[in-house]
Amino acid sequence: MTDADTALCPTADAGTAPSPTGVAVLGEGVLATAIRASASRAHRLVAETDPDCAVVVSADDSWTVRTAADRAGTAWLPVRVELGHVVIGPYVAPGRAGCARCAATRRDRALGPDSPRARLLHRFGDRLADRPAPLLSAWAGATVGELVSAELADVPGRLTTNAVVLLSLTSMAADAHPFLPDPLCPQCGALPADRPPSLMGTARPKPDRDTYRVRDLGADWDTLVRTYVDGHTGVVRQLDVRTDYRFPMVSAPVHLPGAEQEAGFGRELDYAGCERTALAEALERLGGARPGGTRTTVRATYRDTAERAVHPAELGLYPPERYAEPGFPYAPFDPDLELNWVWGHSFRRNAPVLVPEDYAYYRTRHGNPLARPLAYEVSNGCALGGCLEEAALHGVVELAERDAFLLTWYARLPVPRVDLDTVADPRIGVLAERIRQDSGHRVAAFATTTEHGIPTAWVMAVHPAPGPEPVAICAGGAHFDPERALLNGLLELAANLGWNRSAYREERARIEAMVADPDLVREMRDHALLYCHPAAFDRFDFLLGTAARPVAEAFERADCRPRGEDIRADLAEVVARFTSRDQDVIVVDQTTDEHRAQDLACAKVIIPGLLPMTFGHRMRRTHGLPRLRQSPARLGYRARPLDPAEFNPHPHPFP
Repeated sequence: MTDADTALCPTADAGTAPSPTGVAVLGEGVLATAIRASASRAHRLVAETDPDCAVVVSADDSWTVRTAADRAGTAWLPVRVELGHVVIGPYVAPGRAGCARCAATRRDRALGPDSPRARLLHRFGDRLADRPAPLLSAWAGATVGELVSAELADVPGRLTTNAVVLLSLTSMAADAHPFLPDPLCPQCGALPADRPPSLMGTARPKPDRDTYRVRDLGADWDTLVRTYVDGHTGVVRQLDVRTDYRFPMVSAPVHLPGAEQEAGFGRELDYAGCERTALAEALERLGGARPGGTRTTVRATYRDTAERAVHPAELGLYPPERYAEPGFPYAPFDPDLELNWVWGHSFRRNAPVLVPEDYAYYRTRHGNPLARPLAYEVSNGCALGGCLEEAALHGVVELAERDAFLLTWYARLPVPRVDLDTVADPRIGVLAERIRQDSGHRVAAFATTTEHGIPTAWVMAVHPAPGPEPVAICAGGAHFDPERALLNGLLELAANLGWNRSAYREERARIEAMVADPDLVREMRDHALLYCHPAAFDRFDFLLGTAARPVAEAFERADCRPRGEDIRADLAEVVARFTSRDQDVIVVDQTTDEHRAQDLACAKVIIPGLLPMTFGHRMRRTHGLPRLRQSPARLGYRARPLDPAEFNPHPHPFP
């Protein structure tokens, strides 16, 4: 409990100066008059400048937010009217995060820049700012007065601590909307300096050996929803059950600090599972977009940091001729170019390592004049977990899935086809049959596992007859259990079918143009839509010509699944599969205070040399990565390393 919280509770010890106990009410009008009347019955009213003033209430009958005097030890409770509501709070206590600016930021982000409220403020904000609300009655004022008086006295039950109360002037219904303090708030936020992440030092026991999570989100679901989901102030506005999809799907929209909107998506066999996955992915997006947990402090050239930094070329850049193309948005790497760097943990070095900030976070260029991204980057390798080690483990699995998919495509590997009749999990066959009955597509699945032994799968819906239905749609999946990898891919595939089918009918002419000109493939969705067209189907000949094998035989490259009692043991075992082949595994801690509010962690995993996922054909990053040339021969698919001229020239079909 802070000094401000105890200021109205006279419990000072004998011999010490008594704490301030007075209340000052600023403003004129219905609200200020009613609050003074109610507060005077329980509290002593004083002037704002009185040394005994413990809290200032600013009350306005319009949208104006009157700021209280900035005086040490004085709390502040703003009250005003906005769009048919009285907004009470938040209760701002000195020294405590969660100020009025945080509340305004959360409200703006929750509703988004295109919301009716935002448009109204943009067009008429100046005219409405000082106008009294026509719906504000004496009865409403008296109700607000009683609420405010209770807030001033009731410390344990205070509704406006890190929350705002909205009182409807039409129904008189009152709702409290909690919010998380904004770590980037210029008034009460204070990000610590970036530092190397702390990994592997604390026990992280698992519920059982075959579970790769330390925490079940379902067990704490109600608390997670209260913390993160609110239509007025939440990090996530709502969990949208997508009724426009034939299979279970939930989205979780989240507005990032730069006003960009992203979303987490949940694709499971039931809506409860979809909600958990969607919320987790939305929180992952929050961590991965830009630094929100620490303050970047290292700005230097690669030449000055070479001994302790990752060389950007190892992350996959572009060939020299690409930089000369008109409108290409990235500059060539120069060792004397100043960059922002963030700390990661290198498992191969067993030491801290610097990573370009624009690689560790994928939206740094928005509103940041110092950003110097060297390549197109996405959330590839970002993951959320109940601890940093759990997040890192799942980040490695995602990188393995994307690398295997791209390696299969760019090297045109004839990977084994999986006979789905041989799987033991009945959900796989049922889902494949449901897809066939729903759209006529038949499911083909392929084992793409590489030398690292993490089971990865490519699944594909193929329509036997060209026409109004997409001819081919692809997805990938990964898990330490091969059948679960197949199921994960099928869940992605079922979701992709939903939007691809309608978009293919609506955008047929544009898709046909992309078949002829790959540079027209510019966005993530374009990659999938391109292969809906029958004219692109022959590009899968290298894949569809393989014979079906039993699931165990198809996944013969899969190593034994890690089965440690502590998730640190699982992470160490999987990381060793890379470091033993002279590859590094680097973990950047993207955890913010929003994640810590529910003991979650967010990580970006970087494995230099793996094929990076990109969207937009001009943005593909295959240049200078020896893996694409050498791995086909190492895996036994080719007799010799590939020549770059043999790389698949077509846009990849992920997702």
